[in-house]
Amino acid sequence: MSLQADDDYQLGKGAQIGSLPLYIGGYFSMDYQHTDEINRYKLEDLAVLGYGNYEKLSYMAEIEFQDLYVKTYKNGQNKTTKSKKLHIERLNLDYNINEKYMLKVGKYHSIVGFWNLLPINVLRETTSNPVSSNILFPIFTTGLDASYLSYGEGELKVDIMLQHNKDICNRSNNYKIDKHYGFGISYEKDDYTFKINSGYFHTINKNIIKDNLYYLLLSAKYESDKYQVLSEIGSQKSKSEFTVDYAGYIQGLYRFTEQHLGVLRVESYKENVNKTSDKLLILGYTYRPIYPVAIKSEYQFHSQNQQNQFLFSLSVLF
Repeated sequence: MSLQADDDYQLGKGAQIGSLPLYIGGYFSMDYQHTDEINRYKLEDLAVLGYGNYEKLSYMAEIEFQDLYVKTYKNGQNKTTKSKKLHIERLNLDYNINEKYMLKVGKYHSIVGFWNLLPINVLRETTSNPVSSNILFPIFTTGLDASYLSYGEGELKVDIMLQHNKDICNRSNNYKIDKHYGFGISYEKDDYTFKINSGYFHTINKNIIKDNLYYLLLSAKYESDKYQVLSEIGSQKSKSEFTVDYAGYIQGLYRFTEQHLGVLRVESYKENVNKTSDKLLILGYTYRPIYPVAIKSEYQFHSQNQQNQFLFSLSVLF
C-alpha cells in the first residue's frame, strides 16, 4: 500500500492510504512559558491520527506522546525531562443510523460544552485552556454516546453518555474514572448556540477525597464573520457539599483578518477540595498563515500575582 499522489494531499487533512477509507495524519505542538521564576521550553504533543468512513461507519484512532521533551530553567539551574510513553488519546467508532440518530462507542472527548470539543492546540485560539475545562468533568469518556439531531427553525441536539467500565488508557484523562453518565442538550439558531450539560462520575483517583461527583455546565456562543463570544460556567458537587463552587470564563475573539486574531478571556473559579481559587485576565494574539498552522502568544494576569505568566506556542495539524 502507498500514499496517494502528493497532488491529493492537503495540510491538515492527512494522506489517504491507497484506495482504502483510511487517512493518516497527525499534529504537534510546542510552547514556551515565562514567569518571574521559570523559563520552560516544551514539546508538548506529538500525535498520529488514523481516521476515515465507510457508508454509515466512521472511526478515529489517535495515539500521542505527551510532554515529549521539557527543559526548565529555575533559580539558575536547569532540568530536562523526556517521556517516551505513548498514550491512546482517542479510539472510537461511529455509526450513523440515519440523519437523526448516531451511536459512538470507544474512547472519545466527553460531549460537554464547547471547549472540550476542541481537543488539540491548533484548533483553539489560545495556548492555555480555561481552568473550568479541567476541573468540572472528565475530559474523556470510554463507553457509549447516543445522539439525536433535529432540524426546525434551529438545530436541536441531544447527547447521552454512558460509561460503566475503566477508561482506555486513563493516563490522558484528568480524572481516573470507572463510571460516567452524562446528558447534554444544545440549540443552535442563526449566530447563537446554547448548551446545558449535566452528569455524574465515579473517580478512582487515590488523591480525590470525594469519589462520587456531579457536575452542571451552562454554555453559550455567538459567532459572526468578525466576532466570537464564548462562555461556559459550571459547578461540581458530591452528595454532601460543593467540591467546586463555580468555575467559568467568557472569551471574546476579534478577527482582524483571516490570519490575525485577537483574544480576550476572563476567568474565575473557586475549588474546595484543594482550597484554590483565582481570577484571570488573558490577552492573546493568534497568527494563522494557513488554518492548520497556529502561532499563538498570550499573557495571563492572575489575582495571585506570582502566577502571572507569558505563553507562546507553535502548533501544526498535518
